[in-house]
Amino acid sequence: MANWPGDSDVFPLTLPLIKQFEGFRTAPYKDSAGIPTIGYGTILYPNGKSVTMADAAITESQATGFLAAQMALKSKIIAPMLQKTATLHQAAAMLSLAYNIGTAGFQTSSVLKKFNLGDIPGAADAFLLWDKATVDGQHVVIAGLHNRRVAERTIFLTADA
Repeated sequence: MANWPGDSDVFPLTLPLIKQFEGFRTAPYKDSAGIPTIGYGTILYPNGKSVTMADAAITESQATGFLAAQMALKSKIIAPMLQKTATLHQAAAMLSLAYNIGTAGFQTSSVLKKFNLGDIPGAADAFLLWDKATVDGQHVVIAGLHNRRVAERTIFLTADA
């Protein structure tokens, strides 16, 4: 994880970003892909059990804990994918993207490919490619996803203090 700034530094930037765009729900719901979800976009509990529609409601504190556990898991998966050293802001933006599109999606993304080539402007612009969802069999831009990608791109391009 030499190319990863460190979770204790990355998480304080990433947590509010993910919370803002995922939104909080106490009860299970089906996400846009029909997957049972709870809290701040949690689909798997820290114990590895999938969320079901029959699960009990959770508190905001529990949801934050679930989110933190998923961020830790995803950062461990994506950090070794980086061939260049990420700044704190770049890591936060990439972790937010990976949380939303999954680590497999991140691994094949042009964000990662361009980052690893040292093409920072290209990697930043590649965030904007992930603003679509399939609706009635068509790939369409979703306003919420577009806004999230713009925010991630902005964070990715923000210099560390």
